[in-house]
Amino acid sequence: MLRSRVALAAVAVTFALGLTACSGRDEAASNPEAPKAEKALKPVTVGYQGMINPWKATIRSGMFEEATGRQIEWRRFNSGSEVITAMASGDVQLAVAGSSPIATALSQGLDLRLIWILEAIDTAEALVARRALGITGIDGLAGKTVGVPFASTTHYHLLYALERAGVDAKGMKILNLQPDAIAASWQQEQIDAAFVWSPVLDRLREDGDVLVTSGELAAAGRPTFDGLVADAKFADANGEFVSAFIKTLAAADEDWRATGAQWTAESPQVKAIAEMTGAPADSVVGVLKQYSFPTPAEQASAQWLGGGAGAALADTSAFLVEQRKVPAALDDYAKFLAPQYATAAQ
Repeated sequence: MLRSRVALAAVAVTFALGLTACSGRDEAASNPEAPKAEKALKPVTVGYQGMINPWKATIRSGMFEEATGRQIEWRRFNSGSEVITAMASGDVQLAVAGSSPIATALSQGLDLRLIWILEAIDTAEALVARRALGITGIDGLAGKTVGVPFASTTHYHLLYALERAGVDAKGMKILNLQPDAIAASWQQEQIDAAFVWSPVLDRLREDGDVLVTSGELAAAGRPTFDGLVADAKFADANGEFVSAFIKTLAAADEDWRATGAQWTAESPQVKAIAEMTGAPADSVVGVLKQYSFPTPAEQASAQWLGGGAGAALADTSAFLVEQRKVPAALDDYAKFLAPQYATAAQ
């Protein structure tokens, strides 16, 4: 494993300290006449979202900065579509996005590399209908109002679920709402259903019924995942940074696999994740169990970055074309996969 159990215990101590240290390295100035001159490297901007996953426990600890030797600016986004817009503008170098917005970005010509599968989505994303309406199946959504973040994995799965059930989406009112807006609209009874992820999903489950989960739709042939993508030029020019970043992320996942059974609301990792996501600490462990976090070996295998993720992106893109969300799909999505970082992390 990447780190021994002893080292992982030390990681937990670091979590508890809540370090915010950032470090930066110098690089040689570009002026050929002054090869000895040095200047500080620019900070790397990393975009993240509010999904609950193990690496959130390390973001504020300073571990990523220590491992990479670079200053990192962490920027939170509400959806994958926001992330992709920021990456297209050049403002963000690494970012979290679902497989649907990643497929959309690649299909529209954005040159990204998928460098890590943050989680395979199972029951952490689901379509929920308000219990008071008595809706027992997806066909009961005909004519109803549904909230979903557009261009997200849940949007992709919503359209697929409606298609499978024979429900015409044009006969419904589908609103483009980010997770926080979904929670507010649900509380005000402005929407009848929503397809969203935890922790907002957990709030909706309290007085709503799950009609279908992303795990069920994945088993039906439409898998989704959350991935970490990098600007291709940045990754090519900063391979050491990306490798160190991935190794640190992989260590956080391993900490969950090795010690997660003992995590409670009082665990330093759980407190850190709750602080980063805004989720109640007592809900964190339950949400983590709703995802699957592939190991570095699994990441590099044919199931994921060795080919499987490319096939999933191609299938997602074909569906997005059918739904007129993108003009056309590419011939090959496997070329955007970068398994070398997962291989190095083993």
